[in-house]
Amino acid sequence: MTQDTTDAIRPATAADVPAVKAVTDAAYHPYIERIGVVPVPMEADHAADVAAGRVYVTGDPVVGVLVLVPHEDHLFLDSIAVHPEAAGHGVGRRLLAFVDVRARELGLAEVRLYTNAMMWENQRLYPRYGYEMVERRVDGPYDRYHYKKSL
Repeated sequence: MTQDTTDAIRPATAADVPAVKAVTDAAYHPYIERIGVVPVPMEADHAADVAAGRVYVTGDPVVGVLVLVPHEDHLFLDSIAVHPEAAGHGVGRRLLAFVDVRARELGLAEVRLYTNAMMWENQRLYPRYGYEMVERRVDGPYDRYHYKKSL
């Protein structure tokens, strides 16, 4: 896969749905064995999320995906995915910076997210970007750390 990671982050279109699924699956697939269940983003209705304007992508071909859900008092970062072949090129950092920009554009002063407790890399990553862990909660088969970031 040749990738251009310098592209802007843009709203996904219907034509991007296969790439959104492919990048999400590639990014989350390694966690299936570790957490013992399929990660929720892999089972998302990507077409519905794109149609609702919740999905943003970057790269040509697409190498990074965000799913953002605005709420009354915060922006929820539902999913962030970087294709493994694009890892280490700053795609994730740019996507996380975009989340802050988008929240501010929407007049929201807080971003929230959660990550599976078995995705231990994220427990080092998110605090580096200003997120603080607020609680650990089990939701069905998912043991999750919930984070927030005040803007």
